[in-house]
Amino acid sequence: MQQRQHDTPPEILEQCLAEEAHCLREQAKLLPPGAVREATIRKARQAETGSHLSDWLRSPGLKVPN
Repeated sequence: MQQRQHDTPPEILEQCLAEEAHCLREQAKLLPPGAVREATIRKARQAETGSHLSDWLRSPGLKVPN
């Protein structure tokens, strides 16, 4: 099986995920309460978590998250 090569530096990935989370939160503010709004907020949290995990995994003093 061939592995995909990622040419995107981790810093850019983290930035993209953070920006995506911000955009999703802004979209959620405009939505009425309900399932679509909750799904949008969930996606924003997932993007934020991905950004934080990427940063944590690259840190020189790898520690267990709080």
